[in-house]
Amino acid sequence: MKGVFSDLEQYGHEQVSYFHDKASGLKAIIGVHSTVLGPALGGCRMWKYADEQAAIRDVLRLSRGMTYKAAVAGLNLGGGKAVIMADSHTQKTPEMLKAFGRAVEAMGGRYITAEDVGMSVADIDLISTQTKYAVGGSNEGGSGDPSVMTAFGVFQGMKAALKHAGLGENLDGMRVVIQGAGNVGYHLASYLNAAGAKLMVADIYPAQMERLVSEFQAEIIAPDKVYSTECEVFAPCALGAILNSQTIPQLKCKVVAGSANNQLDSESDGYDLFSRGIVYAPDYAINSGGVINVAAELDGYNHANVVAKVTRVYNTIADILDRSKAQAVPPHKAADEIAELRLAQAKKSNPEVEKQLCQA
Repeated sequence: MKGVFSDLEQYGHEQVSYFHDKASGLKAIIGVHSTVLGPALGGCRMWKYADEQAAIRDVLRLSRGMTYKAAVAGLNLGGGKAVIMADSHTQKTPEMLKAFGRAVEAMGGRYITAEDVGMSVADIDLISTQTKYAVGGSNEGGSGDPSVMTAFGVFQGMKAALKHAGLGENLDGMRVVIQGAGNVGYHLASYLNAAGAKLMVADIYPAQMERLVSEFQAEIIAPDKVYSTECEVFAPCALGAILNSQTIPQLKCKVVAGSANNQLDSESDGYDLFSRGIVYAPDYAINSGGVINVAAELDGYNHANVVAKVTRVYNTIADILDRSKAQAVPPHKAADEIAELRLAQAKKSNPEVEKQLCQA
């Protein structure tokens, strides 16, 4: 029978911790995938999961993705992630957020939290009253909402992917389907609109879509039509595992480039995209702008430096796609190779790392 340690072994995690606070109703899971390059940084997601197994799968996949994201982005940080099992629209309370802050503090610095789906800058500010291991707040030295820089990085990487697909990097007139009109989706739409792209948007929350219609003249499409709508770029900006055996055959795009984490439902789906000639910008490489932004707080935040680093997401995606073409492997495998090489070099240069992990 498979159990928790089986899951940890499958994904290669160092630690998974469960936290419960009866008074506030907090049910949280913090996953630390790797601290080889530094403390594990990753956002906290609040979501109404179907069950505990769905929550643990999400935290395992997301925290592993953060390890690879930090490695490819050249950050001296490991990968971690937290999930709170609650509906952010109806169940979030100050008491619950404070309880989560105490949970983060109990990790002793191995995990640094930030904003993710269902969380806001104000929530991070409240969490920060209970722990010093939180970034992305509005406090002095805080970088605020990371979604702006996440979207900016996706915009840069999208241009590189379009160029690789033979479409050039001028977005004027390009049809872009955005799945998910939350914070990142909104800011991405802003960059795309300024570049002259024709926007189509799908979201489960009508108010969020209407904002894009009002400000950027976006066209609303039904959520069940998001994959089959003809376009140059499909930009997943909601939840993960949306590229799978059911959705990929429906795609009528040249490029997939969006901010959602863990877009591939399985390894084989990356090969399927590749065989169909669809250029895929690996999620953890193209959406690294947010973590680059909040990580900058740890060394003294400088916005100009952050913008310069996030602009280089273009180069990161271009390098990955060039490697993919040269080696005749899917882009997600090319990106994995880059991340794994950096992690292996870090272990080799510091043999004490393995010893420390065994003692953790």
